[in-house]
Amino acid sequence: MGRQTTAEEVRRCVPVAVVWELTLTCNLKCQHCGSRAGRPRADELTTAEALDVVDQLARLGAREIGLIGGEAFLRRDWIQIVRRISSHGIRCGIQTGGRQLTNERIQQAADAGLKQIGVSIDGLEALHDRVRGVPGSFRMAVDALRRSKAAGLEVTVNTSITCDTLPDLPGILDIIADAGVTVWQLQIAVAMGNAVDNDHILMQPYQVLDLMPLLARLWEEGRKRGVWMDGGNNIGYFGPYERLWRPRGDERDHWGGCGAGQSVIALEADGTVKGCPSLATVGFAGGNVRDMTIEQIWNTRKEIHFARLRTVDDLWGFCRTCYYADVCRAGCTWTSHSLLGRPGNNPYCHYRALELEKRGLRERIAKLHDAPKKPFAIGEFEVILEPIPGKEAASQPSAAPSLRSSSDLVQIGAATPAYPVREAEPGVVPEGRVAPVLDLCRACNQYIYPHESTCPHCGADVAKAAAAHEQALRKRRELMASMAELIRKREQGAVAVQ
Repeated sequence: MGRQTTAEEVRRCVPVAVVWELTLTCNLKCQHCGSRAGRPRADELTTAEALDVVDQLARLGAREIGLIGGEAFLRRDWIQIVRRISSHGIRCGIQTGGRQLTNERIQQAADAGLKQIGVSIDGLEALHDRVRGVPGSFRMAVDALRRSKAAGLEVTVNTSITCDTLPDLPGILDIIADAGVTVWQLQIAVAMGNAVDNDHILMQPYQVLDLMPLLARLWEEGRKRGVWMDGGNNIGYFGPYERLWRPRGDERDHWGGCGAGQSVIALEADGTVKGCPSLATVGFAGGNVRDMTIEQIWNTRKEIHFARLRTVDDLWGFCRTCYYADVCRAGCTWTSHSLLGRPGNNPYCHYRALELEKRGLRERIAKLHDAPKKPFAIGEFEVILEPIPGKEAASQPSAAPSLRSSSDLVQIGAATPAYPVREAEPGVVPEGRVAPVLDLCRACNQYIYPHESTCPHCGADVAKAAAAHEQALRKRRELMASMAELIRKREQGAVAVQ
């Protein structure tokens, strides 16, 4: 939905962005659905309770609310909820599979103040229909995009990347650009709920080495066609293309750690409050709106505060030794916790895969146990470190200069200790964590700490690379100004001749 959050809002923990599961009812059968959507929850909020939730969120400072499901529009009072959100001046959008999204529903929502409709497209027709579990769902999704655009709504697309998605991504861009889509958000499908049952669809961590260059190429093409590619919270992490995923006008912007419970708040359909909509209910539910106000849950519950209180000491495996540990804090909590039952070590990282590749190594996941048949349930996986087929593993793993030690080079088994949930001091509302701000090495486009004089990634002299970059920019600006002046003179000459 394009939210922008200031450092001060993060420090004060303003829940700028809300993601709200209105109902667990759904008309699709997605293989990767973490919430196992289908039937409604046993005790979903009443209309009066839902409208009160909107009022509470407004008082907390929410600026945008994204409605999800299940399928949010299958809740009969969803238009009333959209209207209440809009009445507070809060931007409202909906994420949908597009099936049965009629023109009447679209127009009612637009009249109530809905600003944006995001449609999930997870592949071209054959793949999408297989993953979504309903024949014809692809055509319905694309049709919903076009009709929403015609109704004057901003249209966006969300794609969950499975192991089969990569070949379809260029074709998806063609389709959504033609449909007038402005934002394309991509994320890697995560090992939760139905995805644990269908673990054959999950990407292997080493596949990010193919994914990230492809996304970078599509990012460039998308910009030319008016589509802004938005990297989800488990895309990237400080590889050579990180500068593409996070910026909102400044290429020096970068990933700064999990925003759950700091600038993001989420609700389940029965009133359960979490710091992120994707996190497991068990262990990350701070309370229920029927028992406490949202403000009380937000300010007092340790389950909400984990990202505010996380330190480098909470990380483990590769992430504990990584050059970017203090900034990244192991990336997306949902991804690592769902996979390993413990946050703080995320194998779906481009920088990590590149560093291991230098040593002839890669990581592969393997399922050990299934997940319970409950929403947001996780199973048990292991991450296996192994030689890249056809490459000989480096004999000196500690030779990589950007790692603090070689202690990350161990096989990560399933028997990891439970994640300790830190608690703030009694009566103290912990501030949000504002990550350190990094610079760019202009020789290799990797992020570096401001104190570096020699790039730890490529060995370049940082100051000389920056000076050369500025000189190249000046020459480019001068050339563009000369071309503009030449065009102006030619146009003036053409007018004079006429």
